Amino acid sequence: MATTLPVVRKEDRMDIDSGANGASKRKARTSTGAAPKYKEESDSDDGQPLAKRQKPNNRKKVESDSDDEPIAKKNGVKKEAAESSDDDKPLGKRKADTKTKKPAAKKAIKEESDDEPLAKPKKRQSNGATTAKKANGVKKEESDSDAPIAKKAKTAAPAKKGNNKDKEKQKEKDKAAAEDESKENSEGEEEEEEYRWWDQPKKEDDTIKWTTLEHNGVLFPPPYQPLPKNVKLYYDGKPVDLHVEAEEVATFFGSMLHSTQNVENPVFQKNFFNDFKEVLDKTGGAKDMDGNPVEITEFKKLDFTKIYEHFRALSEAKKNRSPAEKKAEKAEKEKLEAPYMYCKWDGRKEKVGNFRVEPPGLFRGRGEHPKTGKVKKRVMPEQVTINIGKDAKVPDPPPGHKWKAVQHDNKATWLAMWQENVNGNYKYVMLAANSSIKGQSDYKKFEKARELKKHIDRIRADYTRDLKSEVMADRQRATAMYLIDRFALRAGNEKDTENEAETVGCCSLKYEHVTLKEPNIVIFDFLGKDSIRFYNEFTVDRQVFKNLKMFKKPPKEEGDDIFDRLTTSQLNKHLSSYMPGLTAKVFRTYNASNTMSQLLQKLEVKDRTMAEKIKLYNDCNREVAILCNHKRTVGASHEAQMEKLGDRIKGLKYQKWRTKMMMLDLDPKLKKKKGAEYFELDKDIDQAWIEQHQKFLAEELKTKIEKKFEKDNEKLASEGKEKLPAKELKERLKAVAELEAKFKKENKTGKVEAEGKGPTVEKLEAAVLKLEERIKTLELQCADREGNKEVALGTSKINYIDPRLTVVFSNKFNVPIEKFFSKTLRDKFNWAIQSVGKDCTWEF
Repeated sequence: MATTLPVVRKEDRMDIDSGANGASKRKARTSTGAAPKYKEESDSDDGQPLAKRQKPNNRKKVESDSDDEPIAKKNGVKKEAAESSDDDKPLGKRKADTKTKKPAAKKAIKEESDDEPLAKPKKRQSNGATTAKKANGVKKEESDSDAPIAKKAKTAAPAKKGNNKDKEKQKEKDKAAAEDESKENSEGEEEEEEYRWWDQPKKEDDTIKWTTLEHNGVLFPPPYQPLPKNVKLYYDGKPVDLHVEAEEVATFFGSMLHSTQNVENPVFQKNFFNDFKEVLDKTGGAKDMDGNPVEITEFKKLDFTKIYEHFRALSEAKKNRSPAEKKAEKAEKEKLEAPYMYCKWDGRKEKVGNFRVEPPGLFRGRGEHPKTGKVKKRVMPEQVTINIGKDAKVPDPPPGHKWKAVQHDNKATWLAMWQENVNGNYKYVMLAANSSIKGQSDYKKFEKARELKKHIDRIRADYTRDLKSEVMADRQRATAMYLIDRFALRAGNEKDTENEAETVGCCSLKYEHVTLKEPNIVIFDFLGKDSIRFYNEFTVDRQVFKNLKMFKKPPKEEGDDIFDRLTTSQLNKHLSSYMPGLTAKVFRTYNASNTMSQLLQKLEVKDRTMAEKIKLYNDCNREVAILCNHKRTVGASHEAQMEKLGDRIKGLKYQKWRTKMMMLDLDPKLKKKKGAEYFELDKDIDQAWIEQHQKFLAEELKTKIEKKFEKDNEKLASEGKEKLPAKELKERLKAVAELEAKFKKENKTGKVEAEGKGPTVEKLEAAVLKLEERIKTLELQCADREGNKEVALGTSKINYIDPRLTVVFSNKFNVPIEKFFSKTLRDKFNWAIQSVGKDCTWEF
C-alpha cells in the first residue's frame, strides 16, 4: 500500500522523546559499519586485542593464603570469537508453533479469521470474544496501576414498567442475550486453544520461524512543516532565516527547552551545535532579514525562545481541543495505522509491536552518554530492508522511493530493519510482546534460568576451588564468576570508547573501578548499562579480596583491565560446559527469580488487607531491583506528586472528621460515649488548610457540573436535538453556592449537619470505617512511591523475575493479577497466567 512520507506534527513535538521514539522500544544492535548479520550474534565484541599483561617471571608456588600471583607458564590467552547473547538480539532461536488437528467447527472459525483484511484488525479479549481493535497510537507500557481493569459483562436493557407480558418478553431477551454471550465465549475459548503454544510438543529443529509471512511494511512519520514566518531563530539578538532542513534541526532543540536536564547539559549542547553547524554549512548557512549571510559561531548567542513559545502554544491548543475534535483525530489516526498493526504469520494474525519508523530528533541516550544531543536523521525508505514471504505481495514504498532491499529470510523474526546514524545500531520491526514468538522467547529464557538451579551447586563448588588456582586465567575466571553470581554484575563487553559510552561490566572492569578496604570490603564505582552509575560496597570472601588485590598489583595503573586474562566469550564458553546455552546473563535471571521466590515464600500475609499484600509484593520486587542495580533518577515531578498524594490523604481525613461531626449532630451523647478524642481533628490539619480545601472542593464541583453540561449538549447535538439553554447551567451551578454557604456556616459554628438520605449513626460509622481503609491504602501507596523513587521496579518484574512467580502469588493470596500486570503485561505473559492457572504449587 502506498503511503506518503511522514511528518511529526508540531503540536506533538514537545511530547517526543528523541531517545525512544515509537510506541514500543525497538531492538537495536551496535554496528561497526558492516552489513547486518541475520543470525545469533555475540554477547560481546571481543575481537579486540587483550590488554597488556605482565610478563610471567619465575615465581614461587602460591600458598592458599598468599597474596602473590600464581605461577603458570602461559602461551598467551587468545580471545574467543564473539559468542551469543540473546538479551538484545531479536534473532535468538525460538520454537515455531506446532499446529494441531482441529475439529471442523474450529477450522471454520480459523479460516474466517485468516480471511479478514489487515486493514480491519480485531482483538482477542480475555473472555474469548472478538471485538474491533482500537489503535490509540503510542502504546502505554508497563503501567503498575493499582486500579483493576474490570471485565464488563453484557447487560440487557432494563425492563420498562408494564404488564406481565412485557416482563416475559424482557426475560426472553435476557435469556437470548445470555445464550449468545455463552456461545461467543465458548467459541473464543475454542479458538484460543489454537494459540496455546506452551502446551504443544516442542520441535527439535526450531531454526525455521515461519513458512508464510505477509505484512504492509512500516509507517513513516509525516514530513516536516516549516515554521510560520513570524517565528524565527535568533542569533546575537537578531532573527535569522534558515534553509528548511536547518530550521527543522533548530526546532528539535527549541521545542524541548522545558527539558532542562538535556538542554542545559554541556555535552548535549556541544553535540547539537556541531551537528547544527554541519547542516548549516550543507544548506547555505543563515541569513539576516536583508538576505546577508550570518556566520553562526557561538552556541551561547543562539536564542530558541520564539520557537519554544510556538510549540508550547501548539501543545496548549492540543490540550484544549473539544472532545469531538479529539475523537475525530483519534479516528483518523486509527485509520492511518490500521494496515500496519497486524501481519499474517503462517496464516495466523499476529500483532506487530513497533511498525512506526522513529521520527528525526535529538538523541538523548541514558545516563552520561557521550553522544547525547546529536541529530537523529530522518529515516528514508532507501535505508529500509523488508523481510517477507516469497509469495507475499511486497508492500509499496512511499511514492518516488524504493526499499533498500527485500529478502525472504524465514529464520529471522523481524519484518523490517534499518540502521540509525547516531550509534550505527540496527533497528528492527518485530512482533508485539504478546505474540507467540515473543512469548516462546520469554518462556525459554526463564526455563533456562530454572534449569541452572540444577547445576548451581556444582558451578559454585568449582569456582570456589578455582579461586586459589595456580593458573592466573582460571583464578581470574573464578573471581569473575563469584562476582557475577553473588552480586548480579553484568558480564560486560569491550567498548569502542571513542564512539560509545564508557560503560563496563565485570569482565571489563578497569583498575580505577575497584577500591579495596581491608579486611574484605570491595567498592565498585563505574558506569553500567545505559550509563547508569553502579556504586556499591560489598563484603566478599577473604580469598576474593586477596585475588582482586593481586589483580591490581603494579605495574597496573588506571586504564588497565582488572581481568586482563579473561573475556566475556571465554567465560561463556566455560559456562556452556556445565549446561548447554548457559551464559553469564542467565545467572542474572536466575538470581533475580530465585531471590524473588525465596522472599515471597517468607511473607506473612494472613489477615492482611489488599493494599498491604500489594505493598509486600512490591517490597520483594524492590529488593530484586536493588540487587540488579535497576536505578532511576528521581523524576522532576516526584515531589509535586507526593504533595498531591499527601493532600488527598488530608482531604480524606477531613472528610472523616466531618462524618464524625455529623454523628454528633444526630446524637450529641456520643461525645461522652466514645470520648472527645474520637471527634478531634487530625493534628496535621489546621483551619487555614481547611478553608483552602473547601475552596478546592467548590471549584471541583463547579468543573464537574460544567463538564457534565457540555457533555449533555454534545449528546443532544449528535442526536440532532436542541442544546440546553445557558440558564440550565446557571441553575445547576447553584449547588456550588449552596456548598460554599454550608462550609462558611460550618467554619463559624463548628458544627456539621448530617447529610444524605436517611442518615443514621450506624450508616455514618460504616462510612468512617470505609474512609479509614481508604486513608490506610493511600498511606501505603505513599510509602511505596517514596521507596520506589530511585528504584525501577518494572525492569526486574518484566525482564528478570519469572512471571509465574507473580501469578502464583496472585492466586495464592487472592490478589487480582491486574494489581501487578497492566493489560499490556497480561497479554505479554498470557502464557504464564494460563500455564499456572489456579495452581498455587508451582515453584521456580
